[in-house]
Amino acid sequence: MRLLAVEDDAPLLDVIVKVLEDESYKVDRADTGTDGLFMAEQGIYDLLILDIMLPGVNGISIVKQLRAKSILTPILLLTARDTVEDRVKGLDAGADDYLIKPFAVAELLARTRALLRRQGKAGVEGEMAYGPIYLRSQTHEGYINDEPLNLTIKEYELLEFFLRNREQILTRDQIFDRIWGFGSEAISTVVDVYVHYLRKKLAAQGCDQYIRTVRGVGYMLKEGIKHVQENSDSVGSS
Repeated sequence: MRLLAVEDDAPLLDVIVKVLEDESYKVDRADTGTDGLFMAEQGIYDLLILDIMLPGVNGISIVKQLRAKSILTPILLLTARDTVEDRVKGLDAGADDYLIKPFAVAELLARTRALLRRQGKAGVEGEMAYGPIYLRSQTHEGYINDEPLNLTIKEYELLEFFLRNREQILTRDQIFDRIWGFGSEAISTVVDVYVHYLRKKLAAQGCDQYIRTVRGVGYMLKEGIKHVQENSDSVGSS
């Protein structure tokens, strides 16, 4: 799972990122509200951990702008203000939970797990399934009807992203930013290449039709007919 932590206190941000990465989450970071808003707007995260007092755009404003754009990523607000009014303001803006500074690492991790479970982002014991496709996140293994897919790391991450956003269109940019990250030196056509690789492994089990191409936009995972406005499955087609 990929998380975004937005905090302008550099030492605290380092701690947040480290403890989350130690729990095997992938974590992107931003130290201004402006950068945090831009990254959150890409719609590639499973959870946002967001400080309220930020330079550029404050946390409450970020929450409001994201919700106004129908970006429903769960949000955990960090606040140094321990007043009912401040907490209510954040929740009313659309945040899902809050954590008061200073906080215990154990509580941060517990609230993170709770929000991911609440949003259906974390299955029981890290397991996810859609039709005959089954993933075990603890071991990064994928199966179709109990037959192993033998996925590479990137193939697993790609299939996991599809399962977490099943029956939703994912743009090529969303997939690239999610799997390879904002700072990656890879070129965007790598998305088409890895979708091609993944389809080949699904095809061996008769399930390549689950990944549909949306011409000029991206891809989606959905049972049923094979293509959405697609004439070709060639690598790099758009």
